[in-house]
Amino acid sequence: MPPLPSDPGATTPGQLTPARAHALVHTGTAVLLDVREAAEFTAGHAPGALHLPLIALAAGAPLPPEAAGRTVLAVCRSGNRSQRAAELLAARGVEAWNVVGGMSAWAQAGLPVTTPDGGSGRVI
Repeated sequence: MPPLPSDPGATTPGQLTPARAHALVHTGTAVLLDVREAAEFTAGHAPGALHLPLIALAAGAPLPPEAAGRTVLAVCRSGNRSQRAAELLAARGVEAWNVVGGMSAWAQAGLPVTTPDGGSGRVI
């Protein structure tokens, strides 16, 4: 898959705005990887997001099988941990992008946030 084009709303190369990330995930172009801790993910995450905490990723944990061979969009609460995750994934040869502003910006943009049981979630 060719690299994604630069996102004009991003602050540096390799970043995407929440709206662009949502569109890419919705069309199946990429997968969203939430790298927050379990309690944060359970409180509220983007629908369809895969979960792998940054600490596990940094320790060498493999990506979830659904992400194999796909473009990965990393997201956390604010964008700091997901930037590190994108760097770690790129070092493994994965095309990875950071979602600017994380789930906080995602929710502020009015994009959906859900719980594992399908309820309305919140970003913590």
